[in-house]
Amino acid sequence: MTPYLEIHQSRHREPTAYEFKLAHTLEEIFTHVGHELADVIEGLNARQVHAPDGKPWTEQSFRDEMHRLGA
Repeated sequence: MTPYLEIHQSRHREPTAYEFKLAHTLEEIFTHVGHELADVIEGLNARQVHAPDGKPWTEQSFRDEMHRLGA
């Protein structure tokens, strides 16, 4: 039997504008800056893409948000 993969099968809803912006910015950081957590935090803060509470990202706030988003 061939496995069936439905596109976006893990989504429960469409991503929000915030989630799209975060994803796009993360792709840019991974492409041009690096993959280390410190690089990601620095890249997000340099681009002023703030944490959900409006504050600059920390390693802990990023981990918490990725956990909340299910990433």
